[in-house]
Amino acid sequence: MRTVLVIGIGAGDPDHLTLQAVRALRRADVVFVIDKGLDGGGSQDDLLALRTELLRRHRPDGGYRLVTAPEVGRDRGTEVERDDERYRDVVVDWQDRRARLYREMLDAELADGQTGAFLVWGDPSLYDGTLRLLDRVLAGAGEQWSVESVAGISSVAALAAAHRLILNRVGRPVLITTGRRIAEGMPTDVDDVVVMLDGRTAFATLPDEQRRELHIFWGAYLGTPDELLVAGPLVEVTEEILKVRAEARENKGWIMDTYLLRRGADER
Repeated sequence: MRTVLVIGIGAGDPDHLTLQAVRALRRADVVFVIDKGLDGGGSQDDLLALRTELLRRHRPDGGYRLVTAPEVGRDRGTEVERDDERYRDVVVDWQDRRARLYREMLDAELADGQTGAFLVWGDPSLYDGTLRLLDRVLAGAGEQWSVESVAGISSVAALAAAHRLILNRVGRPVLITTGRRIAEGMPTDVDDVVVMLDGRTAFATLPDEQRRELHIFWGAYLGTPDELLVAGPLVEVTEEILKVRAEARENKGWIMDTYLLRRGADER
């Protein structure tokens, strides 16, 4: 039997690691890391520093091997993002190559009887494909493999805490979606929308009539010393967010941000 742990490590604060995640990390003989910071040309120095700090704190005596591999890049161009069919093709191709990488890493580095761990940002259940890809590459392996998921603090939870938000209002739903989807317009039947993976700042391109009725609660580098927060009526703070975001990306070479769009911000 070989065991694979998929451990959510939170949005950026080393304290985001839960006690369950700490116990799981201490079981690992091999720690696998995919260097997402390299995808798209960004710097990964502080991302590596966070993982190093997590391991230093919670595996100070070592006893594990660290295995790293660069992220499998994919086309993130504007034309691809706007074409549903091309987007699906690009993602399927990326998933196939990522799955082959996982299988190669596991076969080469994890021996019978050992436990391996993948460290994933946020929570394994939310906009992270590690569990899905492991199911694919280990299909048919029977009882030779065991996969366990360990929950982590997502950027959604970190955003809510940073802005002191309650995401759901009484008797009303919350939608979690991507920038690519919100670019099509704010849903008419949902008043609270959390947006992730918005590399193209779709909030700034919404129709004026929608922007005038929305508040935004925006955060980048959540949980880190570089955390940035902006909140207010969308029409009033759009330019501020665009400016702050562009400067931060230029300075660091990468950015991770999340935001909530809310109609009727004064309502509870």
